[in-house]
Amino acid sequence: MKKLLTMVVLGAAATAAQAQDAKGNVDTAKEKVAMCIGCHGIPGYRASFPETYEVPMLGGQSAKYIENALKSYQKGDRKHPTMRGIAASLSDKDIADVAAYYAQQKADTKNNTLK
Repeated sequence: MKKLLTMVVLGAAATAAQAQDAKGNVDTAKEKVAMCIGCHGIPGYRASFPETYEVPMLGGQSAKYIENALKSYQKGDRKHPTMRGIAASLSDKDIADVAAYYAQQKADTKNNTLK
């Protein structure tokens, strides 16, 4: 019983440490978002593979929304093949950094651009 309790406590500590590590860093995200800008930085852009998708602007979205979306692509809950491939290559830290980067931006809804 004592061994089981020790394992539970160590597991909880590891989970807490992992959650702290996943805090996003805007500065380290600048290189990571380079692959995102090609689609998510173009107002009104539509991807046409494998079917037509309206590509959302990410600037100004909440960090939690972006994190959840990327993790949904990783799990296969969201189906776009390009996004699934990109999300699969990201660590939890990468996702937190990208989410922090886009969350700190302000969307200009009048011109559908970022400021």
